[in-house]
Amino acid sequence: MPARAQTFKARLGHRRNGNRDALGFATLAGFAALLGVVSIFSLASGAAEFDLGSVLRVLFMPNDASISAAERTIIVDVRFPRTILGVLVGAALAVSGAVMQGMFRNPLADPGIIGVSSGAGFAAATMIVIGPMFMGAVPLLIGIYALPLAAFFGAMVSTYLLYFIATRRGQTSVATMLLAGIALAALAGAFTGILVFMADDQQLRSLTFWGLGSLASATWPKIYSVAPIILPVILCAPLLARGLNALMLGEASAFYSGIRVQRLKNIAIITVATATGASVAVTGGIGFIGLVVPHVLRMLVGPDHRFVLPGSALLGAVMLLLADIIARQIVAPAELPIGIVTAIIGCPFFFWLILRNRSIVDL
Repeated sequence: MPARAQTFKARLGHRRNGNRDALGFATLAGFAALLGVVSIFSLASGAAEFDLGSVLRVLFMPNDASISAAERTIIVDVRFPRTILGVLVGAALAVSGAVMQGMFRNPLADPGIIGVSSGAGFAAATMIVIGPMFMGAVPLLIGIYALPLAAFFGAMVSTYLLYFIATRRGQTSVATMLLAGIALAALAGAFTGILVFMADDQQLRSLTFWGLGSLASATWPKIYSVAPIILPVILCAPLLARGLNALMLGEASAFYSGIRVQRLKNIAIITVATATGASVAVTGGIGFIGLVVPHVLRMLVGPDHRFVLPGSALLGAVMLLLADIIARQIVAPAELPIGIVTAIIGCPFFFWLILRNRSIVDL
């Protein structure tokens, strides 16, 4: 090929990459702004409605004499931790889905669908019911971190087991992964059912909200327990972008491009287990966020994980807050479990995804 033609192609490729990067950065900025707007609406929504002006005064002019004690208490002590928890959990679940889809190299991987969330929930339920009985002072020693740590180990064991079953000779079978995930979820659900029968009234109330998930129990102590776990995962996940991009070409190609593939997988599994476990520990099972959000990002900015991972964190937080607003409004003054809302949104998307990718799930 003549040198002039090679130069033209190089410039054209550089221009396309530059346009794609500009689109990615613009998309991230747009989602960040959208998250700020949705967060304000989240603070204003609920059984007691507030106008946006009242919310902004409480946030930015806390000493304003026109702010009533009720407004300050509801917005600062009730809705603010709920909104922060929604941001953390939504970002964690979406990033977990993006990392799993990149690691397994298939579009159907999601912590809720393939049993990772169920494993985390079973471990957390075990800590609630059996932990104080057989572990003595251990839950007391680690305090508010007992539940997130238990859920983390449950999610990690589930993820490793799933990867071991579904992967053979470096190739992951999507059909095997889905079937194994269904089996893991059913097994975890059966053991969780046994724990429900063993639980006393107080423990039973603690376990009840796991089924459909909710942000209603958000408190500042819960924020303090999960923020130090989830925030580092969200902030460090983009460091996996280069390895996940290389892994899209296959494990052999990634290895020859300088990626330590097994190390990447181990870090990815720990990332998913940490984020999913901590999220399930404080909100219960909220499905489909990790499935829907990464696909929306790929439709907008392409498959580059440099933008998919941080974009998933932002859009995941937005989607969970929107689902929570809908859950508070649709049957007001009562509150619909947020897992119902995400399932109504996510299930049709999952069916469409299966139909679109029918060839990769054939047995």
